[in-house]
Amino acid sequence: MARKKAEPKKSAKPNSDAYIEGAGLVVDEKITMSLEKNYMPYAMSVLVSRAFPEIDGFKPSHRKLLYTMYKMGLLNGKLTKSANIVGSTMRLNPHGDGAIYETMVRLSQGNEALLHPYVMSKGNFGKAYSRDMAYAASRYTEAKLMPICQELFGDIDKDTVDFVPNYDNTTTEPTLLPATFPSILVNANVGIGVSMASAVCSFNLSEVCETTIALMKNPDFNILETLKGPDFPGGASLLYDEEELDKIYRTGKGSVKLRAKYQYDKESRCLEIVEIPATTTVEAIIEKIVALVKAGKIREISYLRDETDINGLKIGIDIKKGVDPDKLMQKLYKLTPLQDSYSCNFYILVHGYPRILGVYDILKEWVSFRMDCVRRRTKFELNKKKEKLHLLKGLAKILLDIDKAIKIIRETDEESEVIPNLMVGFGIDETQAEYVAEIKLRHLNREYILKRTAEAEELEKSIAELEEIIGSDRKIKSIIISELKEVSKKYGQPRKTQFFYKTDIEEVDLEDEIPDYACKLFLSQSGYFKKCTPQSLRIASEQKYKEGDYLMQELETTNKTELLFFSDKGAVYKTKTSQFADTKASALGDYIPAKLGFDEGESVAGMVNTIDYSGYMIFCFENGKVAKVPLNAYETKTNRKKLSNAYSGKSRLVGMFCVPENAQIMLRTTNGRAMIFDTALLMPKASRDTIGVQVMTLKAKSVVQKAFIIDDETAKSLSKYRSKTIPVAGCFAKDIEDPDQISF
Repeated sequence: MARKKAEPKKSAKPNSDAYIEGAGLVVDEKITMSLEKNYMPYAMSVLVSRAFPEIDGFKPSHRKLLYTMYKMGLLNGKLTKSANIVGSTMRLNPHGDGAIYETMVRLSQGNEALLHPYVMSKGNFGKAYSRDMAYAASRYTEAKLMPICQELFGDIDKDTVDFVPNYDNTTTEPTLLPATFPSILVNANVGIGVSMASAVCSFNLSEVCETTIALMKNPDFNILETLKGPDFPGGASLLYDEEELDKIYRTGKGSVKLRAKYQYDKESRCLEIVEIPATTTVEAIIEKIVALVKAGKIREISYLRDETDINGLKIGIDIKKGVDPDKLMQKLYKLTPLQDSYSCNFYILVHGYPRILGVYDILKEWVSFRMDCVRRRTKFELNKKKEKLHLLKGLAKILLDIDKAIKIIRETDEESEVIPNLMVGFGIDETQAEYVAEIKLRHLNREYILKRTAEAEELEKSIAELEEIIGSDRKIKSIIISELKEVSKKYGQPRKTQFFYKTDIEEVDLEDEIPDYACKLFLSQSGYFKKCTPQSLRIASEQKYKEGDYLMQELETTNKTELLFFSDKGAVYKTKTSQFADTKASALGDYIPAKLGFDEGESVAGMVNTIDYSGYMIFCFENGKVAKVPLNAYETKTNRKKLSNAYSGKSRLVGMFCVPENAQIMLRTTNGRAMIFDTALLMPKASRDTIGVQVMTLKAKSVVQKAFIIDDETAKSLSKYRSKTIPVAGCFAKDIEDPDQISF
């Protein structure tokens, strides 16, 4: 609960003027009510007044800055200091100069953040593709409006949009800009509000205009035919995925995949990255590549440098002799931000409320907005012409008898009576009389009269046409279409972002880059693991273990195999031999439960290595059952690190073995019995946690104590323990040596 307390003045008396009723009382209020009254208005204010663009394509901060520059005469005037612009914008935008200048930097030509910049810049405005290239202070740079801004302000003085008072009521500002093209889609806009975020990517101006025209003519038009995909100012390449693009166009949500463009200089063996995705920076790419080189995951690069200069972006990558540059780039695409995804989230404000709209709906809303602008502009022009015609009609009455008008003026004693006398004498209103009274004597000639008469006729025709336009949506749409064609012709430019297709994506097997060499693996009873090379073992082969620990498994393998560590809790943890560093025999090695993130109290039960997951896992349980599971049951398409239910937990595990085909296994019980069987007698089960098949029948309270793999020669010498059928009780084993000494 939220509590509010009003503190009364100590000197206040009940009967005095300072007395406040209810002062000092503590009022209980639900926290939900406090949030609704206090936090919700703040959240809505952030969305409406700061974070999200409106249908004209601008956030309030953008609109205030551009309108200020327009009022300063910077559409056709000369460049002026950015500091002057920032200072003037403060009349509309009550924020610090830093925030205003940063907004102008993003809109500028020099920053290269927009496909069609609105601010022409001179000086250092930084670069959108660089994190460290800072822009100069506003006192050093100059700016004015780009020519395309004529399309934003051309009709603003013709009542096309509403104006509201600024924050201190000293002037007014437009609520929207009457853009003659869908600027909301032409320039990217990203904003973070409360509980929601907006990310509108940019599209090619010509394609947007063509698509808008097509949709106005046919609402069922498939915009994929004309709007090929997003177009980013930094270029790069876009994966053409028609299904994903259609989803974005219809829902406003989705993502597109971008990858850098490069060129290769054979003479210097240098890869040059010249365009990067809009979601990253030069510094982020370089840092990631350096980290990969240091980690040994990329060995083909000999030198890396940032060659970005006044001519544009460039990252130079010197590669080693014999390296395939295209194959290296595919690898870099997979491991670095040179390939990245742009997440689309088309939240925009429509009539003051945030809505997520697809391209279809955005263009529909924009056409509705633009039709209203054109209709208001037409009404404004109509009223102006009607006013002019009204004046000319009054003049026509005067011109019918000029002598009478002169006589009225000459016989009027006071100047203030001239207008009323003309109104009475000719039956005209005050506005018409004022207009007539201001006519110069030099205009009272035949030529002037004929011109005014012809002008009145033209006005009547224009008024009729304008009234027809106002009443016809078809004519208004025709005007918008002609404007869109003109904008496309004047400002259209070729696509900067080209396409690549799924067929161009080469799957790079990163395993090929892992060095392959012979090694020996050692696993101790307590879970310590070591990978030693033959060279290291030749120098010193005596293994070191902690006190009380001893060797449990030893395997000969190569560095490119996969490892499976089975735990005593029925799980298996998957990793790769290459993930472990080469160690010496004298080292303790890696503690597997900590290295692979075992659960608390979980320890290693066994280790298996494989290349292709061929063969079988044999699990022997103390209840006399044995399970045979294909090793490929542990193979996964994804890089899963842990698999549960790796074997049955119904009975305690006493031995596990990985065999390529079949093997001879001896089981020993607690009451001294033993038996040998061939695993060919067992049918493999697809489920990993199968309980297995009864191999040995147990007497009284005895259980299987140990399990061993024995070679064929040993099995032959112990033929009386061998069984061709299962299950069997086994024979008492008093005549065989200690099982620990049997080869397995």
